[in-house]
Amino acid sequence: MNSYVALLYSIVLGPGRRVVMADLKKMAEELGYNAPRTLVATGNLVFATGQMSARDLESPLEEAFSRTFGRHVDIIVRSGAGWQTLAASNPFHDEGEADATQVHVRVMRDPLDETALDGLRRYCTAGERLAIVNGDIWIHFPGKASESKLLGAITTKRLGIGTFRNWNTVKGLAEMLRS
Repeated sequence: MNSYVALLYSIVLGPGRRVVMADLKKMAEELGYNAPRTLVATGNLVFATGQMSARDLESPLEEAFSRTFGRHVDIIVRSGAGWQTLAASNPFHDEGEADATQVHVRVMRDPLDETALDGLRRYCTAGERLAIVNGDIWIHFPGKASESKLLGAITTKRLGIGTFRNWNTVKGLAEMLRS
């Protein structure tokens, strides 16, 4: 068995409705995935299954999610080893350890290259820094991420399908994979 991490783009189903993590785990079990576990109630799922490419797991998860919850949500899957590599590659590690709310990664379905940064740097203010590592975009927000103009520029239309996770979540998922 191999471990995988599935990241849901959104768990908001509509006004006042959110995905219950127990229902998400049940959905994964119905797909035949083993030992599904969630980390916090924000759409992070760890599970085990036979050797498959992460990309081959995304469509079945998205289809099952749509059937189960009545709404399409983009889901990005990484192998357990791939997630450990992502966690180890944080270019803003020290800043994240000082304040995990200031470091985020946008995990991308299709890898970005360095040219993606060219159009984004002009949105950086207050010392914000960007880096692309292994196709994912890391951001250090010295201020509040929610107040950044950069977030409005990092869209699916501009960069492709991706989803943000903060440093605590990245570390938490890495720890779940080790246990």
